Amino acid sequence: MTIDYDVVIIGGSLAGYYAALAATQLRATVALVEPKVDYGFTHHHALTEIGKLAQKLNDAASFGIHATKTDISEDCHISMAWQEAMLYAQCVAANLKEQHSPAILAALGVDVIVGSGQFQSSPQLAFAVNNRLLHARTYLLASGSRPEIPEIEGLQSTGYLTLSNIWQSLQGETLPKNWVIIGGIPQSIEIAQTLARFGCSVTLVVKHPYALSHIDHEIAILLQAQLEVEGVRVLTDKQVTQVRLIEAKKWIQAGDKAIETDEILVATGQQPNIESLNLAMVGVKWHRRSLVVNDKLQTTNHRIYACGDVIGGYDFANIANYEAKIALNNALFFPRLRVNYRSIPWAMFSVPMVAQVGLTEAQAKRLFSRDEVLVLRQYFKTVAAAQLRDETTGMCKLIVLHNGEILGASILGAEAGELINLIALAMSQKIKVKDLANLSPVYPSFSEILEQAAREWSKQKLNSDIAWQEFLEGFFHFRRNWNL
Repeated sequence: MTIDYDVVIIGGSLAGYYAALAATQLRATVALVEPKVDYGFTHHHALTEIGKLAQKLNDAASFGIHATKTDISEDCHISMAWQEAMLYAQCVAANLKEQHSPAILAALGVDVIVGSGQFQSSPQLAFAVNNRLLHARTYLLASGSRPEIPEIEGLQSTGYLTLSNIWQSLQGETLPKNWVIIGGIPQSIEIAQTLARFGCSVTLVVKHPYALSHIDHEIAILLQAQLEVEGVRVLTDKQVTQVRLIEAKKWIQAGDKAIETDEILVATGQQPNIESLNLAMVGVKWHRRSLVVNDKLQTTNHRIYACGDVIGGYDFANIANYEAKIALNNALFFPRLRVNYRSIPWAMFSVPMVAQVGLTEAQAKRLFSRDEVLVLRQYFKTVAAAQLRDETTGMCKLIVLHNGEILGASILGAEAGELINLIALAMSQKIKVKDLANLSPVYPSFSEILEQAAREWSKQKLNSDIAWQEFLEGFFHFRRNWNL
């Protein structure tokens, strides 16, 4: 059998694109099948950024800055702002789409094959697409995911939007005024806040006790409070049981509450795009929401690897790219690298931003003795840069051991995405918290909060060590008397 490629990458996700380029840089022969990248995330982030700007303009009055008044109504202003925001998002998406075009990939050495295909096992393992058999030593599944739709009575007949089609569906001149968003995942919270900043009435329905169930509880409470301050109605511990259309209006039954709305967004989770790949025939197993992989990102067929949200978890591009790097190296060389998410950060583009790496306080206290874990808190209101930018809402939590090892961090606040990168780097390089305390950040900058939080470690250690306190008191007493 002739091997056509070192690796065939299946799926047009950003993780697939990243892996294809990395393979060509390693001088491997690579094919990328079905390069149809979804740029909905670009619209999402672009509109989030414009939503921030809209909020700052609204807040400008608190600084004595007032927009010139005209006869244009507030609704008209919102409509114009929405149209301009969508135009901006479309331009950004078009630019990225051009960068990821098949022509660019082909010029860089990727054999781009547009089309849907499936695996076949006989006579040899191969991937069939466009009446062609692709033979490779290994294969990488990066086909991404699509929204999983919960079974709710009346939902299908009433109609709804999902994360994959919301921005494409809102191309009109006006924005629906009333929204119900079902689901507590990062993207649903980002969209809820963005819509609220464009003047919409938004209700977020979450079945868990917090808006986000997997983040630090203190951070989750602060985030929920911020959403409510901005006008997002958050209903927690509520299960949506029914959706109905009554006199051309959509109604949702969430727990004991009936809510009338113009539009429904379902954002409860994702499921992998794998149905058409004939995986069972080649021995690849999966659960409902993800492929089964080991810590080397091999599926149950050792020649087929997988990365990105096709293997489950939240849809974060940096995590998918990390997995793509591990899977690709194992596929091209020897399967020796193992995934370790301990020092891989993630961030949610809410305002203020939420970012996390490693263990939360609750997770650390389950794994270690409570007396062994120190929680270092610092608030953004103590940071000069936050005061200058009037972005004082938020906190930074470092989770460390008594010996100074950093176990994790949770941050809610301005520039949290940049700050969490520094903590992740420190964790990956096994830098201890005392070294962060020696950081001398530019003043004023948000990095000061890391130095302040790290100094709290020395303070807590000193307060818990009575013998060391007594020694220091005795030492300085001796020095004062000796100098006399």
